[in-house]
Amino acid sequence: MPHPFTLRTLVALGVAVVAIVAGTMFGGGVEGVTVMLVGTVAAVLTAAGTGESDAPPPAPAPEPLAPPPDVRELLEAIGEPILLIEEGRVAQANSGARALLGGHIIGQDARLAIRHPAAAEALTAAALPDRGAPDPVSLVGLGTIDQRWEMRLTALSDGRRVVHLIDQTARDAAERMRVDFVANASHELRTPLASILGFVETLSDDKAGADPQVRARFLNVLLGEARRMQRLVEDLISLSRIEADKYRLPATPVDLALLIEEVHAELADGRDPRTENLIGEIDAGVPAVAGDRAQLSQLLHNLVGNAMKYGRAGTPVVTRLWRDTTGMVRITVADEGEGIPPEHLPRLTERFYRVDAGRSRGLGGTGLGLSIVKHIVERHRGRLDLHSVVGKGTTASIALPPIANPSAPEAASSKGNINVTKARASG
Repeated sequence: MPHPFTLRTLVALGVAVVAIVAGTMFGGGVEGVTVMLVGTVAAVLTAAGTGESDAPPPAPAPEPLAPPPDVRELLEAIGEPILLIEEGRVAQANSGARALLGGHIIGQDARLAIRHPAAAEALTAAALPDRGAPDPVSLVGLGTIDQRWEMRLTALSDGRRVVHLIDQTARDAAERMRVDFVANASHELRTPLASILGFVETLSDDKAGADPQVRARFLNVLLGEARRMQRLVEDLISLSRIEADKYRLPATPVDLALLIEEVHAELADGRDPRTENLIGEIDAGVPAVAGDRAQLSQLLHNLVGNAMKYGRAGTPVVTRLWRDTTGMVRITVADEGEGIPPEHLPRLTERFYRVDAGRSRGLGGTGLGLSIVKHIVERHRGRLDLHSVVGKGTTASIALPPIANPSAPEAASSKGNINVTKARASG
């Protein structure tokens, strides 16, 4: 295809030739000269392309790129404490670093900003490793005495250094909890196991094993220790299963009024004289909750069982069910016992924590009951509160959200103070 300029040139030459021929036809008069002048001008304009161009329009100029964000903006976008070190001093620090170390650190010597021997040694190192970042530095007591931080140091190409502080408090606490759990579980299992082995060795002796009374007494101890180990293993397995289901929200409607009656009846079958003191106070029209029936039954067994163990003989153990003013379904289990000193209340739900270890073991406790209760409540998106007055007794309170389905079965219409266990047992 000919170039557009060539086409315009050919057209201009054609126009000029036509003008000359027309001028010749008119002769050398004014008319001929006029025609030739007009034709020549038209040819020049055509060749110059004064008309609309055939070439495509030029591409628009690209918009200028936005300027890169300032270093300070980049640091502020990071939630964890970040410091920029230049010539040994703090050139920049984001809000996280200022909140941890103080706003005065800008311009300060980095060793004074992070007052820790291990940090000072790393910050004053002449050079960092050529390959990869240096090993993280653990800092204890930075911020508060219980906080643990990990400091990572990176060198930039211009010689500046970036200090990144990572809070490892929660991770270290979880690790300590795991180590303590293994140690406590091993201790709790080792104690009855040592008793079993000792009594078995004694019974294997011909003289001790031949005495019927000694044999019967030792076998009774062996049975008690074996059952203690069994309860502990069962609680450990139960706790593991509850934690595994922690993020699976239960969805089955559970009528707590009927469940309380069932738990009281099951406890009465154990022939414990304290079951005569069980009282149920169940309000009418309490809605069902979305829950795991087996776990909620275990929760009630643990709470009512604790109240029976630690309440004074002959005093009532009251299980109450109602709907509070916030709309939550609430269960309380109250005893009249010695109570618990306030300094122990925050730790009662820790695994293997006991206010009186000797008494708890003597009553058959494993130290895991309230920990299991706490995890069951958390799985059901509820709340556990423990209130105790020394010399008067302890109350455990559970708040659970009611089921969202209005067609779910409602609780029984019991009113007032009733001895649920006796009602079920007599029926």
